[in-house]
Amino acid sequence: MLRLGWFSTGRGEGSRGLLRLAQDRIVSGYLPVDVEFVFCNRAPGEAEGSDRFHSVAHSLGVPLLTLSSRRFRKERGAVSFNDVREDYDSEVVRLVGPFKPDLCILAGYMLYTGPELCRQFTMINLHPALPDGPIGTWQEIVWQLIDQRATQTGAMVHLATDEWDRGPVISYCAFSLSGPDFDPLWEQIKDKTADDLKAANGEALPLFQRIRQEGVKREAPLLLETIKTFAEGSARVIGRQVVDTNGQPLAPRCLNGRIEEWITF
Repeated sequence: MLRLGWFSTGRGEGSRGLLRLAQDRIVSGYLPVDVEFVFCNRAPGEAEGSDRFHSVAHSLGVPLLTLSSRRFRKERGAVSFNDVREDYDSEVVRLVGPFKPDLCILAGYMLYTGPELCRQFTMINLHPALPDGPIGTWQEIVWQLIDQRATQTGAMVHLATDEWDRGPVISYCAFSLSGPDFDPLWEQIKDKTADDLKAANGEALPLFQRIRQEGVKREAPLLLETIKTFAEGSARVIGRQVVDTNGQPLAPRCLNGRIEEWITF
């Protein structure tokens, strides 16, 4: 059985829902994996969202490990987290040491993974954009899509490397940002820039909300289907490269059909 480590900052409902859904699919037998531990870079009492995430981990009976990245930086008098990232990652490796995960999942983990983590663990990252699409947080990505007047977007799962939001792509899905659900929302903003819309509406902007809603629908199924390919042996990592059962490089898989089945089920 594939042993997983689960990394998340646990900021919002998406992170909590994803962990719950993964555990549901494990219990049902759909995912032949075991979540050995959950790691969160926020300590108990640090934020309401992450506290709720911690509660989910506890309720599922999964060991929870925490190390506040914010507190770690402040205690060392660093202005930027980049100044202490290597030390922080080394401490994370020490905390996780008793566990031996085959694969680590980055699901809403808001820290850049430095070389130390990438050397120690095989990690895959869920990123809310298409391959070669925008990088950053999901909020930053939605605003970029709006500013670019993008016609499609999606999500991808890639092998985590020390290059932010990049690395060999394992799987992805795409959806259109045009059609009856989107065209009236684009018409509402006309020639306004993302900065104009941020100032006037913020994240309450209907177009912003719609893009995010459609992305969230697909992100969890995409990640879980990708984990399943590893659990079944259809994908594995050798020498920082994703390969198939024959050891040949695995081309990125478009999972649109499978994801739409999840959505309409």
